[in-house]
Amino acid sequence: MDVRTAQAMIRFGLGRRGEEPLPADPQSWLADQLDAADPLLSGPGPTLQTAMEAIRRAREKAGQGYFIGNLFRVERDAALQNAVASSLPFRERLVWFWTNHFTVSSRAGGNALALLNCYIRDAIRPHVTGRFADMLQAVMHHPAMLFYLSNDVSVGPHSKAAQAVRAGGAPRGLNENLARECLELHTVGLGSGYTQADVTAFANVLTGWSIDWGNRDTAGTGFVFRADTHEPGSKRVMGRDWPPGQESGEALLAWLADQPSTYHHLAVKLVRHFVADDPPPDAVERIAGVLRDTHGDLRAASLELTRIPAAWEPLTKFRAPFDFVVAALRALNLPPRPGPTPGEEGFAVTAILGEALEGPLLPNGWADTVADWAGGEALLRRVDWAYTMAGRAGDLDPDRLADRALGELLTAATREQMHRAGSPREAIALLLASPEFQRR
Repeated sequence: MDVRTAQAMIRFGLGRRGEEPLPADPQSWLADQLDAADPLLSGPGPTLQTAMEAIRRAREKAGQGYFIGNLFRVERDAALQNAVASSLPFRERLVWFWTNHFTVSSRAGGNALALLNCYIRDAIRPHVTGRFADMLQAVMHHPAMLFYLSNDVSVGPHSKAAQAVRAGGAPRGLNENLARECLELHTVGLGSGYTQADVTAFANVLTGWSIDWGNRDTAGTGFVFRADTHEPGSKRVMGRDWPPGQESGEALLAWLADQPSTYHHLAVKLVRHFVADDPPPDAVERIAGVLRDTHGDLRAASLELTRIPAAWEPLTKFRAPFDFVVAALRALNLPPRPGPTPGEEGFAVTAILGEALEGPLLPNGWADTVADWAGGEALLRRVDWAYTMAGRAGDLDPDRLADRALGELLTAATREQMHRAGSPREAIALLLASPEFQRR
């Protein structure tokens, strides 16, 4: 496997799976994936209806929370199995990139656990090669995001619901979480010129955006606009006036999605993920320009990433734990075995390695630079897990594994260390723990 082919499969994909056929033209192989249909959208998968039912059962009877836990574990492990087996690894990498950009964390509790996987299926997967504005609308309307950032309990200070509070009802107030994170993390970004007053006004625009926990809405989206909690009157956000009503909030999101500052913010994150920890300014401007010219066409931006020469420089990115686990399983051509211990390969091991993929600490998601993942203890845990995985390799020849997984990216120094190993298992462990395999 030559360097360019390996780089296509590692930088843009999730690593070669066993002895899968090598693409004759790596560039075309990547482009074709952007035009392919996501198989997980046409088959059975996590649904909002199933999630809502689990939530209702947990609420109706004490001790029924295990319905949510079981649902989450099954869906979570299916997601890992899909990543390991995927024949569209570039598209799958984009799914996880945008899922991290629009973080919903399981740390928010049971409802988030139930909703997380249907959120990825409903709000992220359909849009990774579509328009950013459509993804933003889907995310901001989804019960998972509304719950995670507490917009479902946000009440306009002059709304009918607030008046009822002053008359003796239960106290509730304005929640700015969703508005703040939408501006700071999802769209225009810090430094774009918005103020605290803009955050508060945007939060008032979004009052009334809530969740139909009974899932009785005819569209089956779980979203409901509650007029009684919506702040009346016009709101001024970033120099523009927005009238009351749900449609005005949707118009504001469409406007934010198409701002040059939004496209620059997205370009920085895309280039950091696919090119280098310190994004080259020319590459950032190149991707931002494509987004501006196409009004947020994510397929066009993703394709342009594959045309940036710096994206093909070998091994400049460090694999985060989830990336490392998936790449190892694909290289060994092994199915993941879900389980709670370091010797198993479910999502639990990514948490042990430092990245509980479904549970970021904060709404800004997991970091994307080597400094966040290459600490001494973290690397030792990877070495330990690599040795455990090598024990599952059976009679696989270490040299053959190295050739099919890394090809010409493997250095002579690593090859020599493998040859000096005391056993095939130790040689495979050295390969998985090598600097070349740790990077992409």
